[in-house]
Amino acid sequence: MLGEFLPKGVAISIFLAGHNGMVGQSMFQHAKKYGQTLLTAERDELDLRNSADVLEYFQTYKPSSVILAAAKVGGIYANLSHKKDFLVDNLKIQNAVILSALESNVKKLIFLGSSCIYPKNTSQPIREDSLLTGPLESTNEAYALAKISGVKLCEYIREEYGLNYFSLMPTNLYGPGDNFDLENSHVPAALLRKFHVAKINNLPFVKVWGTGTPMREFMHVDDLSDAIWFTHQNPPSENLVNVGSGSDISIAEFASKVADVVGYRGDIEFDSSMPDGTPRKLLDSSKISAMGWHPQIELSDGLVSTYKWFIESIELGAVRGYTK
Repeated sequence: MLGEFLPKGVAISIFLAGHNGMVGQSMFQHAKKYGQTLLTAERDELDLRNSADVLEYFQTYKPSSVILAAAKVGGIYANLSHKKDFLVDNLKIQNAVILSALESNVKKLIFLGSSCIYPKNTSQPIREDSLLTGPLESTNEAYALAKISGVKLCEYIREEYGLNYFSLMPTNLYGPGDNFDLENSHVPAALLRKFHVAKINNLPFVKVWGTGTPMREFMHVDDLSDAIWFTHQNPPSENLVNVGSGSDISIAEFASKVADVVGYRGDIEFDSSMPDGTPRKLLDSSKISAMGWHPQIELSDGLVSTYKWFIESIELGAVRGYTK
């Protein structure tokens, strides 16, 4: 499938894997801003887990660069319940896309990872060289192991073949296009949905998993898209680069902020019987900052615009994982 904004006669050179996800949808919007065109494929056209099909696709369309945003993702519940799938499916996608790109002489590849690749207990803010220096958080270990493998595969290709393959590690994301299915959603989407449902049903309280004490860094998906296009045009000199907002907030404070944005006036109760996950997770994004990129969207502004999109999209039946 060609990007809807593709002018006639323009050659496609960038393949985006994962265009239907939150990041992929934002990438399309930012492609216009950067004057880029994209090549994508629907799932019924191309199974990214099938190495032979991906290789054939690349050799047919001959992209010069690849942005790998496709992954099997989910929140704590999904990660704990489907460990095998999170490990195997992500390994299949990564290996198929990255190795097919190598075999097809793709010169540049950007692999999107996750901040969960870093050890559970490590110095804060988390530097890129913290990778593999300690045990992972058990609630998303399978997903993290797959992502670490992708980071290392890009690193080895970069070393052995001299190709511009590198990894960006984004912090926790939120924004339009997110998945609002409570079994698979991450914290921002899950809380936004819970408070919205509680508001329209006049519920007296909303229950939030964990103690509320863990610290998390949140970034709007449009900032990540901007960082991807920035590094596509200005590749980093190193294999692994963090991308974060630069500040963190407790889950309790974040929940209160989301409740305010939604307009929910009931109580917030924390369920300490449920896992907290990593105590704190704040990325050191000094490398990309030194390159000249900085996030632009403040958390409060981003949550307001995201909730506005959510409300408008509900009416259109266009919210992933949510039905009225």
